[in-house]
Amino acid sequence: MEWNGSTTFRSLKDIEPKSVKDMSIIANIDQVNVALSSPENGNDLSLPKSRKKTMTSVYLKYFETAPDGKGRRCKFCGQTYSIATATGNLGRHLGSRHPGYDKSGEPIPSTAPQSNLTVVKKHQLEVKTPKFNLDHLNWLLTKWLTSSSLPPSTLEETWLLNSFKFVNPSIQIWSKEKIQGVLCEVFRSMQEDVQTVLQQASSKVAIALEFWTSYEQIYYMSATCHWIDESWTFQKVLLDVCRIPYPCGGAEIYHALLKILKMYNIAEKILACTHDNSQSAMHACHKLKEDMDGHKVGPFCYIPCAAQTLNLVIEDGLRTTKQIISKVREFVIEMNASPAIMDDFMQSTTAYQEGIWTFPLDTSARWNGHYQMMDIVRKASKSMDGVIRKHENSLSTRMLLNAGERNVVTILHEYLEPFYKTTNDICLNKAPTIGLVLFFMDHISEMIAACKDSCLYPDWLKNAAEEMSLKSCSYNDQVSNIFTYMTAILDPRIKVELLPETLNSENNLDEARSHFLGNYSTSPFSVNNIYGASEKEGGSVSFAEEIARKKRRVSMSVATDELTQYLSEPPAPIQTDVMEWWKVNSARYPRLSLMARDFLSVQATSVASEELFSRKGDELDRQRFGLSTSTAQALLCVKSWSNAGIKLKLRSTEIDCDRLMELVAETASGNSKIGSDKKQK
Repeated sequence: MEWNGSTTFRSLKDIEPKSVKDMSIIANIDQVNVALSSPENGNDLSLPKSRKKTMTSVYLKYFETAPDGKGRRCKFCGQTYSIATATGNLGRHLGSRHPGYDKSGEPIPSTAPQSNLTVVKKHQLEVKTPKFNLDHLNWLLTKWLTSSSLPPSTLEETWLLNSFKFVNPSIQIWSKEKIQGVLCEVFRSMQEDVQTVLQQASSKVAIALEFWTSYEQIYYMSATCHWIDESWTFQKVLLDVCRIPYPCGGAEIYHALLKILKMYNIAEKILACTHDNSQSAMHACHKLKEDMDGHKVGPFCYIPCAAQTLNLVIEDGLRTTKQIISKVREFVIEMNASPAIMDDFMQSTTAYQEGIWTFPLDTSARWNGHYQMMDIVRKASKSMDGVIRKHENSLSTRMLLNAGERNVVTILHEYLEPFYKTTNDICLNKAPTIGLVLFFMDHISEMIAACKDSCLYPDWLKNAAEEMSLKSCSYNDQVSNIFTYMTAILDPRIKVELLPETLNSENNLDEARSHFLGNYSTSPFSVNNIYGASEKEGGSVSFAEEIARKKRRVSMSVATDELTQYLSEPPAPIQTDVMEWWKVNSARYPRLSLMARDFLSVQATSVASEELFSRKGDELDRQRFGLSTSTAQALLCVKSWSNAGIKLKLRSTEIDCDRLMELVAETASGNSKIGSDKKQK
């Protein structure tokens, strides 16, 4: 296999013609000026032109003089050698790379520009030299880096480079600097497509902000855009990852956010911004709202992240048991690493009927990991104690919990179990809308209040509940406004029946109706407009459906607008797919569905809940914290855009990495078939 970054991709020389033709997928791509300029392969020696060596070896007829006159090039694969190379080396090349070259009895192909001859060797179909100037292997490696959010320096690891050299010594991997240049060029090329996609979006958009500090102590902000397309599918793209300059306050965040909105020309489309609950982000969003209100762009609201709030509330509840949980975590880490200890634990849990456990257990320092530690104490304390005593040589007896510690964990486990179910439901829900999250958060607030007022809980837990209540009430105060009310009632599972009492009021309903009539209901409400289309479609209609339609007409005729009619119907079941519900019912509510597409795109959380509560967040943090300033933006944005279906692109040419992978599979299959044929003969 020969990978030459300066001219052609040569590893697919001997595959079928169809595959060779498909390699035009990235043909005619100009090289990126400096970053994409390919390094010389090191075989091109500078020799005086007057020194020419004549050879009459039998091997020479399989080589031709390179255009620069300084080398000899193999007519089969294009491998270049110095013109001073001994003929014995040329013979060894032919014997190892092209066995049977001297037995085909066919004319030798010439790769010189003036020659159109080709060679057809035994067991091989006619091939043509592929013409493109980018290294396919390096593109696949670049795709791997972006998909895994790995820094370009990963490809400079000695073991990785040696592994490629073991396969083929001539393989050349792009340098870190070159890959950085490629990524930056790809970022700029794909960004134009993202701008086009957002301009074509026919609905409002919502922004979610996330912040983190890298290992270089650089403060980053990411802004992700969310919207619902015309087929009622959630869409999201990462708009930018930008550095927030010192002192990293509200003013700096505001200017960075405003720059992003202008870059994508969505300032008039933005409906809401979800922040991470920090004071700086809150001040930036407040300043942005003042701008929006001043320019009368339209309604704009900013809301705190429900997942961040819930995580902080739970952290307050766990504070008194952190040391106990740490002891259990130490035991689980040792057990995950030892098959013998793991087997003994599983046998013990079976004998004591203490449940079935799937390994490795989650030992992350996030909420799911904390709860799993409590789960072990609550459900498998006998097995845990027995295993620690059996393996006391490798497991310290300090991991054993006394009766008081087990009692604390048991009480807290019972109290926090609904919190665990809530976080799981939010994580697993396809559409964790504002309405659904408010429904869950209201339930959490009720549980905290019940704990504070109960005489059944110990004082240490009631004190923790006091701290939990402060954060929960602060969140409820921030989200109790007309904007979140309108967003919540447009969730067909929630409507007004399942709204928190603090949010559900007649004044809010009147304002919501006024907003709908003033901005979405551009034509009079008409029963015929809504049902006429479906009745004209023809086809047989069941007797039951005829009765249902008559009842709907009667009901609709007394309604004054679509919103009133929508709210008069009972909520859909909680397990209902919200997007599918609106997709099916948009014909019934043609104007209200437009409002729903806008408002349901507003995010209840600024970060995906599973990233915050589970060990998946640890993996993402490790990737992001290790990125340097120069590549964080390009890597993370290109990854997001690729996941959203936007093609990898260099300037005006798409890089079809999926097709490259198919070519690799076809080549491997072809080589395997040729090897099998040789064995049979």
